[in-house]
Amino acid sequence: MPNDLQALTARLSSAGFISAEEEAHELLACAAGDEERLHSLVERRLTGEPLAWIIGHVSFCGLEIRVDPGVYVPRWQSEPLARRAVERLPMAGAAIDLCTGTGAIARTLATARPGARVVASDIDERAVACAAANGVEVYRGDLFAPLPRTLEGRVDVIVGVVPYVPTPALPLLQRDTFTFESALAYDGGPDGTEILRRVLSGSPRFLRQGGALLLELGGAQEGALGDDLARFGYVDVTVLEDQDGDVRGIEATRAR
Repeated sequence: MPNDLQALTARLSSAGFISAEEEAHELLACAAGDEERLHSLVERRLTGEPLAWIIGHVSFCGLEIRVDPGVYVPRWQSEPLARRAVERLPMAGAAIDLCTGTGAIARTLATARPGARVVASDIDERAVACAAANGVEVYRGDLFAPLPRTLEGRVDVIVGVVPYVPTPALPLLQRDTFTFESALAYDGGPDGTEILRRVLSGSPRFLRQGGALLLELGGAQEGALGDDLARFGYVDVTVLEDQDGDVRGIEATRAR
């Protein structure tokens, strides 16, 4: 196994990895000069195993987030949602992060607003353990079900990267996705809005009037959720787009 940056970059690049040089840096740093370890790490990466699982962490909103094997890896595309959630969270407010995974968004909120209470939930025990290791107050269960009842009606921000990929579109995801990751983190039902709608229906119980709901989604899903948003008392709905103009999420305010 070549133990230099140029050779490792070339090998990763020839295998089809787009950020080959960046990944080579990460793998070399993780191996810390141990050639045998480097060989093992690279071989794992060449199977398509997520880099974050191999090196044990990922950068998210400038923070180093621990990522355990089997736990959904937070994507950089979710960073604008997290930053907007920070903007809507008062210094001494309260926030909920649904389907928290590693706890990346919850940790971002808690770091930026140390005086706020930030809680999270996830149905996967591996995710709960990982989020707890990242310093997050996390509860295992389905969406709002495991959260403390003392938060009802008092939460300023609810944010979530919940599963929103339509079931028929799952086979279109990157080739190696389900070799390692679970469909549980992606499958949003027939049109991708099944869990999003459940969040909308459950959120008024916890979100105060004037509080913010921020959800990651894709495609034309913001239009499909319009009636639900109105029915559950949400106003000032804004579509969040990335720098390429692609829809990444929605922000809505619970009517006063």
